Amino acid sequence: MISCHIKNDESAVLNMQPHWCERSWALQNRKEITLFYKVNESGYNQVLPGIKLKTLVYGEKTLFSEFRMEADSTLSKHSHPHEQTGYLVKGKIRLTIGQETFEVEPGDSWCIPGNIDHSAEILENSVAIEVFSPVREEYLPEKIPM
Repeated sequence: MISCHIKNDESAVLNMQPHWCERSWALQNRKEITLFYKVNESGYNQVLPGIKLKTLVYGEKTLFSEFRMEADSTLSKHSHPHEQTGYLVKGKIRLTIGQETFEVEPGDSWCIPGNIDHSAEILENSVAIEVFSPVREEYLPEKIPM
């Protein structure tokens, strides 16, 4: 049973009648959201030379992903409507957001507003975790070319 909280309707927690709960359940049954991810080494997809992506989990509003990037790779200047927040797990990258450039080291994080140009130079083999909102449809596992 899925429990949820809906303001002013405490019966929703018990009987799952309100629309929000039914919709959540339907989404889970159609696998349109993922609730859990168990670590494994498979599922990385080459999205650019030297840059691999693995979508870990996603919901209705966010997508959580891991990027593995090889030293000397580049991510050309681009923008998209998605807000993007990230955390560098290991390595070193030079990240440019708009006109600001920052050397990112393990433990550092960033936030890229939607529709802002950004680029990256990978200075060392690196691993970054990033969240996109809204969900980047092209990063859903069934949409990434193998």
